[in-house]
Amino acid sequence: MDTEAKVQRLQRRAQLAACSALNRLRHSSRFVLTSSTFRLALLYMLLVGVSVAILLGFIYWSTAGYMARQTDATIGAEIQGLAEQYRRRGLAGLSTLIAERIARDPHGASVYLLTDPKGEPIIGNLASWPAVEPDAEGWVQFLARQPTTDAPMSGYATRAKVFRLRGGLRLLVGRDVRELVAIRELILDALAWGLAITVGLALLGGWLMSASIVRRLDGINQVSREIMQGDLTQRVPRRGTGDDFDQLAENLNRMLERIETLMVSIRQVSDNIAHDLRTPLSRLRHRLELLRGESMTEDARAEVDVAIADADELLSAFNALLRIARIEAGSRRAAFADLDPLTLLEDVAELYEPLATESTQQIQVETEVTSAPRGSDGSPCHLHADRDLLFQALANLVDNAIKHTPSGGQIRLQAACTGQGVELSVTDNGPGIPEALRAKVLQRFFRIEESRAAPGHGLGLSLVQAVAQLHGAELKLEDAEPGLRVRLRLPNRPMPS
Repeated sequence: MDTEAKVQRLQRRAQLAACSALNRLRHSSRFVLTSSTFRLALLYMLLVGVSVAILLGFIYWSTAGYMARQTDATIGAEIQGLAEQYRRRGLAGLSTLIAERIARDPHGASVYLLTDPKGEPIIGNLASWPAVEPDAEGWVQFLARQPTTDAPMSGYATRAKVFRLRGGLRLLVGRDVRELVAIRELILDALAWGLAITVGLALLGGWLMSASIVRRLDGINQVSREIMQGDLTQRVPRRGTGDDFDQLAENLNRMLERIETLMVSIRQVSDNIAHDLRTPLSRLRHRLELLRGESMTEDARAEVDVAIADADELLSAFNALLRIARIEAGSRRAAFADLDPLTLLEDVAELYEPLATESTQQIQVETEVTSAPRGSDGSPCHLHADRDLLFQALANLVDNAIKHTPSGGQIRLQAACTGQGVELSVTDNGPGIPEALRAKVLQRFFRIEESRAAPGHGLGLSLVQAVAQLHGAELKLEDAEPGLRVRLRLPNRPMPS
């Protein structure tokens, strides 16, 4: 059984590692495709593609166009020769000359056809007159078929010019342009492949360039996220190439060192002030306790009790400030462990059940599984967190809910497991918080006017926010209609082996 359990744990770890790598690859691919660098590469590719298309178009015009003009010049030269013979020797001489040329080169590229007024062939190497209309200059392009060929698909591309002679005769002189058509197709194929290869290489180059820059930026973003979570010791990595990114990293690291120095100084000053003030306050409270024990009037004893309560409130505020400072410094990350969210909520509800009962309020614990974060063995979903800090945050939320919810109200603690993580929420049906003040109530010592009469010093939600930042969680205050709903959305964490 131990071997099977180890194998299952290894399989789960391998699956988690593969999913994590796939998610990183997908995120990287999406980030590359949406990056400004890739958009600039696409713009550069567009400019290069247009330039290459113009260049290849000029090459096509220079080669295929030159060959087409040579063909037209050859046809024109033959027409001039035939016209000269027609003027000198008449129809008989023209027919004799055409017959001689066909006989001299029966499989040549020249095409001739002389027809009578009815369109019947008199002499030539075409089977019939082409069924196409000539353009304004008399040029036609058609598929020719020799008189001795009966196959319907044996035509070949021909370009010719039409002339009308006296007596209704028509003369067609042209050239076989199969080689020209083949060369055009070859050139067009070469141009298409050249343009496609150019675009492909431009895309590949843009992708590689963007991926390289995105990796550098992702390193900076990763360091920024860790710094925002409280680890000010992180620094932007450098490659040592001395390029622009290394210079940026060096400047950012200097700035981070300066910020860390200032933050450490401020934290030390705050801690020293809190410690220095807490010590005399503790002594003052102790002396008040001793003074209270001596013989004094009831009024004097009541005043001493008020002074002791004020000292306790000041000590509580200083302790809360020190606790928030330690949480924001990220010094509690070593205490992270896997927790059952349902058990955590039940412990918080059990702690505050007597206080809620005194106010005739009800505390309910609910769970909801919206996807399948359970393991292959069917175990319930867990969250990876510092139990004491998370318990403190939930306790602060429940304590606020009890203070501000009227008698007979309900307070619901909910846990929802999703594919993205675990969501914990505390909901009450009290007066709630106006939307315009939901961001301000997270600030230290900020209190709504209506709640200033209630006990407290305005640090409860500030501590909850510090705990959320330490866990990389999202803290949201929403309208519960009526009341307030506070959500803590904690991301998924890898399960330890």
